[in-house]
Amino acid sequence: MLKKLLAATCLFALPAGFAMAESHSSGEMEFEIVGDAEAGERVYRKCQACHMVGEDAQNRVGPQQNGVLGRTVGAVEDFRYSDVLMEKNAEGVVWTPETLAAFLENPREWAPGTKMSFAGLRKEEERNDVIAYLATYNADGTRTTE
Repeated sequence: MLKKLLAATCLFALPAGFAMAESHSSGEMEFEIVGDAEAGERVYRKCQACHMVGEDAQNRVGPQQNGVLGRTVGAVEDFRYSDVLMEKNAEGVVWTPETLAAFLENPREWAPGTKMSFAGLRKEEERNDVIAYLATYNADGTRTTE
């Protein structure tokens, strides 16, 4: 289902690669998602050593990732973030498909000093798929049906 982007403030942050796709709403923001959530679930297995999603998700080495799209960087309660991610939090940086894709491509380049040891997902398709998968989780860990 195609919808127009409702949050004009986020329009500048969306790369061309995220146009013409399924939309995902997160609070008052709506994002265009191009990846395949089913494929993203398989790719996400690389993340599960440190992160969780779902109704029972908890912080591990990394924060739980329910409702990540539209959330301010460094905002998961009871998780101790690196200084660089807390600086991005203070700047009001939000996890959009673009910011998340940049972080997932090369975490240490996007956030020098991050505690995340994962080298990143080099393939754009894998990044898009993981973002599509994460977009299926609401902040409370329930899955969207949209």
